[in-house]
Amino acid sequence: MPAPVMLGSAKGQPVAVSLLDRDHSILAFNERVLDWAYRADVPLLERLKFLCIVSSNLDEFFEVRAEPHTRAMQAGVRKGLYTVESFGALAAAAHDLVARQYALYNDDLMPAFEKQGIKIVAHGERNAAQRHWVDEYFHREVRPLLIPVGLDPAHPFPQVANKSLNFIVRLGGRDAFGRANEIGIVKVPRVLPRLIRMPDKVSGKRTLAVSLSSVIRAHLHSLFPGRDVGQFSQFRVTRHSDLAVDEDDVRNLRMALRQGLQQRHYGAAVRLEVSAGCSEYLSRFLLTQFDLPDAALYRVHGPVNLVRLTQLIDLVDGPKAQTLRFAPFTPRFATQMPLGQPIFQRLREGDVLIHQPYESFDGVLEFLRQAVDDPDVLAIKQTIYRTGTDSTLIDLLKEAVHRGKEVTAVVELKARFDEEANINWAEMLESIGAQVVYGVVGLKTHAKMLLVTRREGKALKRYGHLSTGNYNPVTARLYTDFSHLTADVQITSDMEHVFQHLASQSRLPRLQKLWMAPFFLQRRLIEKIDQLGQAASEGKVSRLVAKMNALTDEDLVQALLRAGRQGVKIDLIVRGACVLPAQVPGVSDNIRVRSIIGRFLEHSRVFYFRVGDAEDLYLSSADWMNRNMLRRIELAWPVTDPALRQRIVDECLVAGLHDGRDAWDLGADGKYQRVDLSRPGHGSQNALMARYAGPLRVKDC
Repeated sequence: MPAPVMLGSAKGQPVAVSLLDRDHSILAFNERVLDWAYRADVPLLERLKFLCIVSSNLDEFFEVRAEPHTRAMQAGVRKGLYTVESFGALAAAAHDLVARQYALYNDDLMPAFEKQGIKIVAHGERNAAQRHWVDEYFHREVRPLLIPVGLDPAHPFPQVANKSLNFIVRLGGRDAFGRANEIGIVKVPRVLPRLIRMPDKVSGKRTLAVSLSSVIRAHLHSLFPGRDVGQFSQFRVTRHSDLAVDEDDVRNLRMALRQGLQQRHYGAAVRLEVSAGCSEYLSRFLLTQFDLPDAALYRVHGPVNLVRLTQLIDLVDGPKAQTLRFAPFTPRFATQMPLGQPIFQRLREGDVLIHQPYESFDGVLEFLRQAVDDPDVLAIKQTIYRTGTDSTLIDLLKEAVHRGKEVTAVVELKARFDEEANINWAEMLESIGAQVVYGVVGLKTHAKMLLVTRREGKALKRYGHLSTGNYNPVTARLYTDFSHLTADVQITSDMEHVFQHLASQSRLPRLQKLWMAPFFLQRRLIEKIDQLGQAASEGKVSRLVAKMNALTDEDLVQALLRAGRQGVKIDLIVRGACVLPAQVPGVSDNIRVRSIIGRFLEHSRVFYFRVGDAEDLYLSSADWMNRNMLRRIELAWPVTDPALRQRIVDECLVAGLHDGRDAWDLGADGKYQRVDLSRPGHGSQNALMARYAGPLRVKDC
């Protein structure tokens, strides 16, 4: 558990407050996501999708968060943040979550799919025609890619890549050389689909599929001719995959990261998944090979990798698929961007706000597209964090270079699990003449900004785009974010200074409106919170509402707890990990924490401060985490237009605080409770979809 935080009481006496555990809070978030897979009011294929999302999240959790706990367990550490006890508690919580996943999969989802004529047919359930088809498929598509390995001194245990699927078998008899080596390993090719749909001739009118693992399982004996295949199991190892590069000792960061990507697949093992029926002999053998404690072993009653079940969603087609999925939602083009009006003319009239995914990311692409097409635009500067592997935005930057514009791209090579895509984009942009920089050594550039410089008469004018989310057209349809387009002279001047700072490493001048991490953002936030606390202690009405993805920075948590004890009314909408204990009598009575888990991933960061009638609202790229405050380039910026500010308050903060369907409230016991569904209410996301889907707007929720 984190060390207690000492706060001053109203009488001047210190009070110790124990913060919530971050890693357990992450698992609790995944419990809330899993709830969507349980909900009967959610279409069946969408329930499966949420189940797979939890598995994907757990993969990343183990890849990034589990290694220090596992290392402490192996070393017998009893004191500190990472200990034998912390490993045991975390493993117990993770085992419980995984058990719930597979119980839901086996007892609820799969029977429900079978009622719809959709089934993953197991090895023992296939009729003769299906077995014949599987046999043909195996020999045609699978067998040529398999190289079974029998272990002996000349064939030691093979390198097993992170999250790859494998089989282990225990062999009887002797090999071709008369040796009794009894362990064989079969690596399952990653290039093959994990689910294969059977043709109509063997499935009839149903949607029947087989898993690749069951296809191989049915032919294990043929892979080891002349040997007796006895015990066997699927297995999958998860490895620590947080890429670490000593930037102070690297001359070419891009090359160092590319080399590091090759090693990532073979980091320290932190989790071992096997089939539920895996024998004690084989599981013990694997634990020894990967040097893992017993609690790192997960016996699963079903597919070893649930993430790959997302393929089932794509296999179901036709009218049936429509009834088993969410009704399609088509976002409206940005309300404030009239079709036919040049964007630069529109921005001279005032700022534009785009609320994604209810309004389309196409508005951002249109801003860049017009900048590329406009002969008066001289320069385009942009940060690139997560754009995806197939990006219209990158294509537009390429076109801008070809048209002779000065293009500067600040590419963050260390965006976790997007490193390879970003390295490829950086190399491509450099090859055609764009100026590519990689930000500041030791810091990730997480700020999302796009700056256009245009000649207008004898002067140069800047137009900027700032966002709470990434420049990724795919995730822009799935994440809630705000895009802010502006011609504000002070904001765009600040953006220019930030770009110059990132490119030249020169001293950053005093910014007029932007708050930037790691220099000012945390300090400004604490100052703002403390000002609210001082005002409340003077009897003034003070209010703070902040929305973010995670709250784990202890300095900000202390500031919030101080302000709450001084009388500030605080509401925090935190989707994921939160270490602040809310609603604890005498400690955080004035602080409420809630989490919204909906059809879309809540991703916007909004910070609202009010004393009396004076209010300030900031949008930001940063969560309230230590890494965002001190180890990243982040931005927060004010929204000063009263109409836009009220729109953000209504659509994001008020909507979230009044959500009666998809919200979870954090209690004094550190546990989340879903809102009371017996009371009338609806979800904030549903209300916003209704608002933006048609010409008329529904009332605020």
